[in-house]
Amino acid sequence: MAPPMDERRLSVEAAPRYGGFWLRFWAYLLDIVVVSSINRLIVWPLFRLFEWPLEREHLFAPAAVAAAVVFYAYFVLMTKAFGQTLGKMVFGLKVVDEQGEPLTWLTVLFREVVGKFIAKKLLFIGFLFVAFSEKKKGMHDQFADTIVIRD
Repeated sequence: MAPPMDERRLSVEAAPRYGGFWLRFWAYLLDIVVVSSINRLIVWPLFRLFEWPLEREHLFAPAAVAAAVVFYAYFVLMTKAFGQTLGKMVFGLKVVDEQGEPLTWLTVLFREVVGKFIAKKLLFIGFLFVAFSEKKKGMHDQFADTIVIRD
């Protein structure tokens, strides 16, 4: 005997809707625009003010290090504070712990810094996992036991 209609509706509504590849892709592009704007409006003028070199050709050039710090700080702080970046907010996405626990600093750091660094170094293949995995988890989500849901 099938469960009553109300029970079926509750089980469907209780199942999370995962954030798919394209929504996450567009959210990430928006976040890149935000990070680039921060660099151009705040960081580079500070470099010019203090007459520091803006050369970014070398890995450890001061401007390249500053850009990397702004990039990772944005993703780590926004994800820890709000569970989402500005891009994810616009597209209605949120990062949550798979067990339903609040995101810890260690989880966020592991996801945003270590996991994404590895995913990028593997020719961005780690991000393609989102398109093909059951829960739409990227490699960085798998490392940190997180999922991205539609809010």
